[in-house]
Order: sequence, then structure tokens, then C-alpha cells
Amino acid sequence: MKAIEKLIGKKVVIRSYGAGVFFGTLNEVEKCEDKWTVELLNCRRLWYWDGACSITQLAVDGTKVPSNCKFTITESSIVVSSVIEIHECTEKAVESIESVREWKK
Repeated sequence: MKAIEKLIGKKVVIRSYGAGVFFGTLNEVEKCEDKWTVELLNCRRLWYWDGACSITQLAVDGTKVPSNCKFTITESSIVVSSVIEIHECTEKAVESIESVREWKK
């Protein structure tokens, strides 16, 4: 699909069926039945966020309450299957998401 190919190399927020929500640079996509498998580079799992009502708003506006978000450590590469949403991030959203302190124990 050409729309997804245009997103290669861009920062995105994805939602997968079962694995959750992730932020990173889209590196590769592969169609698997009715869903996508993607590879993200420099990615974080967005476990909990505050200051955005949905991942759509998160990809456009970022979070308005970064201190109350739980975004994991950055992983150099991850492959996520059963992807059902891919949202291109605006510069504003990228700056906001990347400013959130890594959540770890």
C-alpha cells in the first residue's frame, strides 16, 4: 500500500492488536493477512499517557502532561505484528513524546 510506504523513515505511533501502542521510526512493513507487521527503530512502548484523549491526538499534539506518562526505555529495534493503526507524528508530537522521561524500575 503506497500510503504506508510513504511513512517509511518517519516517526509514527502504532497500535497493535494485543501488544499495545508504540512510538518510533517506521523502518519496514509487511502485510500479513488483514494486518501489518512492522519494524520500528528507536522505539518506546507507550504504556500510559495523560494529556491526550487518544493515540490520534497523541500523534498530532503529543501529551500535555509529560510528567504523568509512562513511556518505556528506548529500544533500538522491535518487530510488532498485528498492527491495526499507523499514525504519522507531527513535529510537535515528536518533541512532546521524546521529552517524556523513560519509565523504568
